[in-house]
Amino acid sequence: MTTAADPNVVTTKVPARIDRLPWSRFHWRIIVGLGTVWILDGLEVTIVGAVASRMTEPDSGIHLTSADIGTAAAIYVAGACCGALLFGRLTDRYGRKKLFLLTLAIYILATVATAFAQDAWYLYLARFITGMGIGGEYAAINSAIDELIPARNRGRVDLAINGSYWVGAALGSLAAVLLLNESLLAADLGWRLAFGLGGVLGLGIMVVRRHVPESPRWLFIHGREAEAERIVDRIEAEIREETGLTLPEPEEAVTVRQRDVIPFTEIARVTLQRYPRRAVLGLALFIGQAFLYNAIVFDLGTILSGFFDVGSGSVPYFLALFALANFLGPLLLGRLFDTVGRKPMISGTYFGSALVAVVLAVLLINGSLTAWSFFLLVSLTFFVASAGASSAYLTVSEVFPMETRALSISLFFAVGTAVGGITGPLLFGHFIHSGDAGLVAVGFLVGAAAMALGGVAELLFGVRAEQQSLENIARPLTAEEADAAWRGEPAPQDMRDRRRPAHVRQAARERELRIADRTARRRERERAGARRYRPGTGSGSTLYSPGMVGTAGTASRTSATAERHLDDEIEQVTHALQETGPTCRENLERAVDGRSWGPGRFRRALREAVRESRTRRLPNDVYAPTDGPDRPGGETHVQR
Repeated sequence: MTTAADPNVVTTKVPARIDRLPWSRFHWRIIVGLGTVWILDGLEVTIVGAVASRMTEPDSGIHLTSADIGTAAAIYVAGACCGALLFGRLTDRYGRKKLFLLTLAIYILATVATAFAQDAWYLYLARFITGMGIGGEYAAINSAIDELIPARNRGRVDLAINGSYWVGAALGSLAAVLLLNESLLAADLGWRLAFGLGGVLGLGIMVVRRHVPESPRWLFIHGREAEAERIVDRIEAEIREETGLTLPEPEEAVTVRQRDVIPFTEIARVTLQRYPRRAVLGLALFIGQAFLYNAIVFDLGTILSGFFDVGSGSVPYFLALFALANFLGPLLLGRLFDTVGRKPMISGTYFGSALVAVVLAVLLINGSLTAWSFFLLVSLTFFVASAGASSAYLTVSEVFPMETRALSISLFFAVGTAVGGITGPLLFGHFIHSGDAGLVAVGFLVGAAAMALGGVAELLFGVRAEQQSLENIARPLTAEEADAAWRGEPAPQDMRDRRRPAHVRQAARERELRIADRTARRRERERAGARRYRPGTGSGSTLYSPGMVGTAGTASRTSATAERHLDDEIEQVTHALQETGPTCRENLERAVDGRSWGPGRFRRALREAVRESRTRRLPNDVYAPTDGPDRPGGETHVQR
């Protein structure tokens, strides 16, 4: 229920109602309708790289040079920057749904229009508008996803959605294999259908997206609390009908004061006055990765065909492998950002990718590279650089106050990408058009220098943010709890706690102690000896994609909520085993309705219960309580 004593102050349980929902078809609909946009983004970027060499051929139906391809890539990036800034503000002002429908429609129309390009100017215009649509999607989609997915599942969902960018890149490359096959399609038709493919996928997403509701969180903040309640009522009714579950009562209410969008001038003032060193760090990291990525990704196909005689029909195979290397980089190195630490890993990935790029440039000047050796060095460069690119978004999301975090990411993305992401393709496009391998090598050296500057900035200004609460890294601008303590008054949360019954307060304290012990053991386990170097995704590092704009902003709150839910789930597993005795994993999952917890959560709760000796694992995937017999009467008795 929502209450409002002051017209500008709203008290509601809508966030708690959303966060306590079990996983359902509604959440899969959110992922399909909203999250798959990053597949489109990866598809767009890779399609251009795959068909670029075909578009420069005489019989392609459009007269373009390799320099024109670089210009078109730069214009696409410029459109994405403009779209992120323009539609990001409109998303906060007019709502998530209006904007994520509008931006997808713009993308569909513009990418289909690209297929009809006959001249360079028309291609430039279509690519700019396509970029605006994708850039607009960044803010609208990430905001809606974070506000509709339960907190306990948000981190895992964000990781998967951002990683889907490279799924789109691989699909675009493989689709281009067929579309560029001249035995199937004419030379002037295949590349046009490649652009049309994005429009077809976009229409399919639009059908699903029409059924995604407006964000209830956005509604109650903007004075439409009754509509927010109705939407949550409908979602809860749908989930009750699907699962047959009785939903638990929502936890605490939240009180917010309605306010307009924070202007970028205020963000710039806060970042420059309060955190000037962090502002320099954010710009250096974003410019470095934006230059290297946009310069190479858009022009890789042209380099392979122009300097190594790779046929335009074979280029997509190379790009599919390139996408795989980018996907594996943060997947295998991400965990080290939490265990080894932010500063050594961020600086190391920036310096490491710069070093490999320098080696590549030297060998390119010497003329000692074949197509495969060149491609392997490029893939190694981006295997390391993709983890570094992730860290640019991760850093900016961690080191600025909560109230400005999401828009800070948009601002740094726009400025950094405008500087690095536009100049990179322009510079490389002209170097490639010259036909001089030495000039292309110079381009790689410039990219290496940009990444090295990012590494230097991290060494000088980096923040040791691993395992730290976001509020400890950057104090919120409106720190209610801290201000109350400074005045000698009890903090609002303390006052709420005092009104609870004694047994409820005791249970809450015991739970917090369990969570603290579990977190401490996990950190010790991850940072002990050689374990810190074990590959894998980290809890803070995410897979790189341009769509990461605006994805962070509630990380510490999400993490705390997820830990509380994990504790509740471990308790349910333990209690169920005490009730049933030794039980196979499948029956245990049914007993606690583990599937409704969300993807992978039952498995994690069971693993933690065993690790904490709350549960025993027996042979044949059977689990038993720690304080009960597993062989009553001399025979193994298992519930199956």
